[in-house]
Amino acid sequence: MTYRAPVADILITLRDVAGLDQMIADGLAPDLEGGMAEAVLEEAGKFATDRIAPLNRIGDQIGSQLKDGVITTPPGWKETYRDWAEAGWNGLPAPIDYGGQGLPMLVQAACIEMWNSANMAFALGPLLTAGAIEALDKHGSDHLKETYLPKLVSGEWMGTMNLTEPQAGSDLAALRSRAEKQPDGTYRIFGQKIYITYGEHDLTDNIVHLVLARLPDAPAGTRGISLFLVPKFLVNADGSLGARNDVFCNGIEHKLGIHASPTCTMVYGDKGGAIGYLIGEENRGLACMFTMMNNARLGVALQGVAIAEAAFQKALSYARERKQGRAAGYEGMAPIIAHPDIRRTLLQMRGRTRAARAIAYMTAEAIDRSHRETDPVKKEKAANRAALLTPIAKSYATDIGIEVSSLGVQVHGGMGYVEETGAAQFFRDARIAAIYEGTNGIQAIDLVTRKLTLAGGETVRDAIAAIRATVSEVKRRNDPAFGKLGERLAEAADALGQATDYMLAQLGSNMEAALAGATPYLKLFALAEGGAALAREALAASDVTAGERVAIARFYAEHDVNEATSLAREVIEGAESVPQAEIVFGT
Repeated sequence: MTYRAPVADILITLRDVAGLDQMIADGLAPDLEGGMAEAVLEEAGKFATDRIAPLNRIGDQIGSQLKDGVITTPPGWKETYRDWAEAGWNGLPAPIDYGGQGLPMLVQAACIEMWNSANMAFALGPLLTAGAIEALDKHGSDHLKETYLPKLVSGEWMGTMNLTEPQAGSDLAALRSRAEKQPDGTYRIFGQKIYITYGEHDLTDNIVHLVLARLPDAPAGTRGISLFLVPKFLVNADGSLGARNDVFCNGIEHKLGIHASPTCTMVYGDKGGAIGYLIGEENRGLACMFTMMNNARLGVALQGVAIAEAAFQKALSYARERKQGRAAGYEGMAPIIAHPDIRRTLLQMRGRTRAARAIAYMTAEAIDRSHRETDPVKKEKAANRAALLTPIAKSYATDIGIEVSSLGVQVHGGMGYVEETGAAQFFRDARIAAIYEGTNGIQAIDLVTRKLTLAGGETVRDAIAAIRATVSEVKRRNDPAFGKLGERLAEAADALGQATDYMLAQLGSNMEAALAGATPYLKLFALAEGGAALAREALAASDVTAGERVAIARFYAEHDVNEATSLAREVIEGAESVPQAEIVFGT
């Protein structure tokens, strides 16, 4: 079975958990009134299903090819990208002043999920372009915006993010790429960048690189990093493409997954220096780049959701068709979905996927409110909530992408381990998402050390209070079909509250203990948020969907959320069992 966009499921999460209808009612999304959101997502789902998904297999098998410095994408990619861009999908959330549609991130998030479920390798390029648009719009000069944004928004050009170097992965303080200011106000860029997604390709005529580099007199560390726009082709005064810039791809990575996404080694300045243009202020580039990185972190979270959804669909289809063994009610061999262990596995896949989707969409909604609210207090509160949820969404959803795609292989049995079924590709593609845009360990550290203290701890306490409010509603419903959902969710809220108090106390006295428990703390937070989100879906379900929604919420609470108390113990009691490295591993 090939992927089919689950538009109905997506709309339920948008409305019942992420608050799409409330945003419209509050006047924050007037363009989505009158069923516009449904219409946009229906069309996006059709394009994802009919045009992008069929390219997934051939992209994995053929990949992007580098020859004589030129990268060729797989057959059909260039034409499909052209049609996708011409249909306006690239400019969905982009600023209206530069040709975009200015729609909320919440709608864009749903589309990102569908593009990536259909074909993660294809969708990666547009994901980075969207981040480049936001960074340039917020920090670029008027001249740079007028020159580059219309083409980036239309999708005629694509954008990249150039951070990593051989000696500098997550530690950007170790960057060595340098920039030299020229008399005309431009800069000459020199250095090498690795792991640059879509650094070179044949989908667009120009590629706009956003590059971190240091000036000769820059302060040490991250305070001395500047951000530059470096186009593949220089742009003439009339907007036409000019001379080739001194930036070239000299290698392409051979990866575990996403084979068709060209991951490049980029060399700047081998022929005298690549011409670049400063974005923002000198030595303040990291703040500008984080605009793009935060955009990308939500996008990567959605990739985790996307791969999980695609893997689940394939596993469900296989489980309905594959006959093996005996089961009650069947003569002869039964379809494997009749076996309780397979049903349990499929429930795990579906529940985790929907929980991760809900957290990602809640993050998108908070981002929208942080941009669209006019009341300064509401605006700041939304910004803090978005900041709190972003590392949770990125880490949990990408972990779920790996777990669910692995379970998908398991459902297929031996057929999942061979490439013919396509189940293995999801597992391979999913693995990178927990690594790039800040590894999941870094996300956990960010959550604990930077986000828990937002607004003096009020942001995290508000989140826990919202989970408790959902518990109260479940208990008021008093529906036997909910089983232990309310009880398990209440335990999770208590566990999260205790672990949060512990973490806040450790931040001021024992940072090592806080860091040692950061990853289990993030998972605990995600399970509580995800459980509450699925409970809200179940509470809001109509008669048609109530049975399935309640069953998923109950299963997730009684099987996944059930881990909350043990995770809290790991956070609070586990630090002492993480000794210094030399004790276990030697010097």
